[in-house]
This record gives sequence, structure tokens and C-alpha cells, in this order.
Amino acid sequence: MDVSSWHLDPAWVYYPSALLLIVLCVVAWLTSLLTLPGNWIVVALAAGFAWLFPHEAGRGISWVVVGIGLALAVVGEVIEFAASAAGAAKQGASRRAVLLSLVGAMLGSVVGLMIGTPVPVVGSFVMALVGGAAGAFAGAYLGEMWKGRSEDERIAAGQGAFTGKIWGTLGKLACGAVIVAIVAVDAFV
Repeated sequence: MDVSSWHLDPAWVYYPSALLLIVLCVVAWLTSLLTLPGNWIVVALAAGFAWLFPHEAGRGISWVVVGIGLALAVVGEVIEFAASAAGAAKQGASRRAVLLSLVGAMLGSVVGLMIGTPVPVVGSFVMALVGGAAGAFAGAYLGEMWKGRSEDERIAAGQGAFTGKIWGTLGKLACGAVIVAIVAVDAFV
């Protein structure tokens, strides 16, 4: 049998690939809940897809969309870092407390994800967010305790880190949702 005579309609390859891209982008986007670089993974997936399926060929993702995604990923990181660090710093937290709040947020989000797993999707999402915020609180609290600060100062720093982590994660997730949406639209429209 001569395979060179086979004809494969590019639509049979493109549309399942585009659907797989969107599924992978959503999964990558959700990793942002674990303080992982989900938005960057979405941009990398979009860039790979743009390379494999050039937009000029009639289907695919344009490099302009990849560039917009890159810019939004940067904005998401700035929002997350600024809100998380500023939340604790606004309460007068030390650099040590801010650093430990970031480490605590990462650990707390993983623990929260595991705790929320019995409630599919929503439980994991909510608990990863709450766990990350609780970890940020604990990290800031421990950092202030290590510096010898009073109980009130420890709690204030922890509360600032908790609130900042929630707002930062929500801001980063919002940017990521926009990236996934524009990638999906460009891939299918």
C-alpha cells in the first residue's frame, strides 16, 4: 500500500489539535492556583501552536495573539506579586515575613488542593486559593515572630499577607482567563 497517495484533510488534524490546545491551556491556567507559572505555560502552548499551525496558512494562532498573551502574563505576575507582597508590607511586615509569606502561599495552596480534592473542581479551586492565603498568613506570622515582633504585629502582617494573596491570585487568574479566551477565539475563529 502506497501511503504517499493518502490525502489527509488538514481540518482533521487542526481542529482536534486546537481543542487539545484549549484543554491544555485551561489545565495550565488552573495551575496558577498552586502559585505555579500557569499563565506562562498557556503562552508557551500558544507559541508552540502558532509555530506548528501558522496563521498565514488559513488556520492557527497569530503571533500578535501570542504577544498579547505574553504581555498579559507579565501583568498577571505583577498583580500577583504586588498584591501579595504589598498586603503584608502595608501592615509593616519585614522582608523576611514577606518572603516567608510567599513560600507559605505555595505550600499552603498545595495542601489546600489536597484537602479540597474530595469535592471535585470547586473544592480543589476554593481550597487551593484559601490554602495559599492561609499559607501566606502563616509565613508572614512566622517571619514577624522570628523578628521578635509583638502578637498584634504578627497578626496584622499575616492578615495583610492573607488578603494580598487572595487578591493577587484572583488578579493573576483574571489575566490568565483573558489569555485562554483570546487563544481560543483566535484558534477557532
